[in-house]
Amino acid sequence: MRIIVQKFGGTSVSSPAQREAAVNHVFEAISQGFRPAVVVSAMGRAGDAYATDTLLSLAEAVGPRTNPRELDLIASCGEVISAVLMVNTLRARGIEACAFTGAQAGLFTDQNHTSAGIVRLNPARIVTALEAGKVVVVAGFQGVTEDGEVTTLGRGGSDTTAAALGVALRAEVIEIYTDVEGVKTADPRIVPEAKTIDQLTYHEISQMAHEGAKVVHPTAVEIAMSKNIPVRIRSTFSSAPGTLITGAPREDGVWPELRAAKVITGVTHMPGMAQIRVDTPEGDRSEELRIFTTLADAGVSVDLINVSPERKSFIVKEDAADRARAVLADLGFQVGLKRGCAKVSVVGAGMRGVPGVMANVVKGLAKAGVRILQTSDSHLTISCLIEQADMEKAVRALHEQFGLGG
Repeated sequence: MRIIVQKFGGTSVSSPAQREAAVNHVFEAISQGFRPAVVVSAMGRAGDAYATDTLLSLAEAVGPRTNPRELDLIASCGEVISAVLMVNTLRARGIEACAFTGAQAGLFTDQNHTSAGIVRLNPARIVTALEAGKVVVVAGFQGVTEDGEVTTLGRGGSDTTAAALGVALRAEVIEIYTDVEGVKTADPRIVPEAKTIDQLTYHEISQMAHEGAKVVHPTAVEIAMSKNIPVRIRSTFSSAPGTLITGAPREDGVWPELRAAKVITGVTHMPGMAQIRVDTPEGDRSEELRIFTTLADAGVSVDLINVSPERKSFIVKEDAADRARAVLADLGFQVGLKRGCAKVSVVGAGMRGVPGVMANVVKGLAKAGVRILQTSDSHLTISCLIEQADMEKAVRALHEQFGLGG
């Protein structure tokens, strides 16, 4: 049995016309000999009647202290509604289908309400339905604990559901459908000439997602990578092949060989950051431990970390900046805080060991008049902290500097 997992996001299922477009892709998969397992998100975005944020706002309107358990119950409703409507749309087209909640699909999680982790997936009921010739439509973003409590998987959780199903069902491919024709070399709202990237490695797309690209959740990529299941990012509203994500060419030749890695694959950005600077006595290593342990205990996530004997610099989300400064001040540190920052990054599997990449980053930003406040790098990424007012200008400058538009 050849299985394909197809995930449709909120913009792909938010109206009858959009659900019809999604069903066209399901029908295409069936015509190619696949048995589709479909995962759906809640319909639309914040403000739409059944979007997750809209449902959560109903609870928050009554009081801001809704228990996480009850938040999960109401948040999980949006995907269930989508699943039922998708099943009815499929049946109207003559395709036999059935809907499953996360619990009915056998997706078990830990007890971390609103951001649960998957602990196991028993797809027995799904396999039975697929063997009977039915299209299975699973409500994404949700699961159940061993003792029957409904949980949700956090933002991007439907991608995670799709990847977990792909692994559990040994799918040939996982398709993630959205409103763009694949992964772009930069955000097309900032760089209109951004190109669709034909192929990416798991590591590249995971890094791009961590650095701000929003086409797929990095956890989903990591799950698919664990069993080397190809992921394809496609548009619901187009027949374009989209972006193929894999780690190595398939032996049967179904998937094309990965292109020789370019030095830079894409440019990403992340607004809403704040820079923290803490001066410490030179040579006192215990201060480093105190700083980062205290921030961890306060639930503050840090990024773009630069540590020198006399100064520790890093960035945090802007909404965590006051908390970070307060807990460090309580330790007796003088804390410098700069708000209104953004992180821009160039990502590419081909940059490792290649001289001149940083020079080109600096050159491109200098030509655009963008000041670099701080940098960090890895084998796949060079990230720069800049003024948020310069973010779009910086993205365009780096895209042009590395010739990604042509």
